[in-house]
Amino acid sequence: MQEYEPGRRTAPRPAAVRRGPAGGRGALTRRSLLRASGAGALALGLGALSACGIPPAKRDGGGAAASDDHSGREKRVTFSNWTEYMDIGEDGRRHPTLDAFTERTGITVKYTEDINDNVEFFGKVRPQLAAGQDTGRDLLVVTDWLAARIIRLGWAQKLDPANLPHAFANLTAQFRAPDWDPGRAYSYPWSGIPTVIAYNARATGGRTVDSVTQLLDDPRLKGRVSFLSEMRDSVGMTLLDMGRDPASFTDADYGEAIARLQDGVDRKQIRRFTGNDYTADLSKGDIAACVAWAGDIVQLQADNPDIKYAIPDAGYVTATDNLLVPVKARHKTNAERLIDHYYQPRVAARLAAYINYVCPVDGVAAELAAIDPAMASNTLILPDERTTARSHAFRSLDPDEETAYEEKFATLLGA
Repeated sequence: MQEYEPGRRTAPRPAAVRRGPAGGRGALTRRSLLRASGAGALALGLGALSACGIPPAKRDGGGAAASDDHSGREKRVTFSNWTEYMDIGEDGRRHPTLDAFTERTGITVKYTEDINDNVEFFGKVRPQLAAGQDTGRDLLVVTDWLAARIIRLGWAQKLDPANLPHAFANLTAQFRAPDWDPGRAYSYPWSGIPTVIAYNARATGGRTVDSVTQLLDDPRLKGRVSFLSEMRDSVGMTLLDMGRDPASFTDADYGEAIARLQDGVDRKQIRRFTGNDYTADLSKGDIAACVAWAGDIVQLQADNPDIKYAIPDAGYVTATDNLLVPVKARHKTNAERLIDHYYQPRVAARLAAYINYVCPVDGVAAELAAIDPAMASNTLILPDERTTARSHAFRSLDPDEETAYEEKFATLLGA
């Protein structure tokens, strides 16, 4: 396999080094409810952001004095990310898109895969953030619910649109206005994470499974169904199946969704709630059908033609992992230039070819097709208009809601 060169229009197909679903960014620790939404997370205060669109919204706080930015005289940036969430070169160590950034800008990147769990990572950096101290990181990636908290606590720096021309122009409309950072004043998405229905056609006898109703009510699936241990995914998909919008549901809606899931547990229709470890059971057929993360399914299909997926007529839930610059980061401008680097279509396509999650960058189809035509036509990586229209974000929760909802879901998981 050839290394990616910044001057090349295309990159070689990376199938041989694409991460496996059992141990990469979607692993159990990445999506465990009890860790990702535990007591430490629930204790954080939540605030409200006023709605606005690109360009970035006005907001006080969360900034840094120009004198705090050493980018001009220190040509480096420190980037913390999830494990196996970056393209990898032939040697299994180098990251070609980061190398291309350094070659183009002269800025060296200290890239660290030190994020394994949102709450665990936040626990490491929270003391410095709260004290207004440098965390030693200029750029980090966290999931939308945690990104929202960091922003609302004033612990993220407002981004300078002058340093983000490609990001400003190429961010896909689907991700431009989350309710927790509606103007993308403080964040840009690294990837989208769709939640879909997956099934093993051999285990279902060739039958299609394409709704939460089937998962909960089809007696032929009894004891061979799994849901995810991430509340927003499992409850969000159930709300959609009930005809309710995860972006605007009520307490009563939430209670009804929990009751439906509890009934599935009580009748032993649901085998278990899982993190990423559903993938092995789905491949073997021990789990016939489940609520699943799309990136895992793309990877499983490469090795098992029996693995299928469906987007319910009711729609599906999408979350995001997001790039933030923490307060007191020494190299804010360099970090912004690195964010912008990944919004160039050629670079974004290379990244999408490796991680297999939704690419948030417009204009990548031709570049991705040059790497792998099948990926360019896969709507789990590049959603078309119809697929995007069926996507729903789980709304932000206030502190009281979050505590109550997570407690109810934790009770369900412990049943």
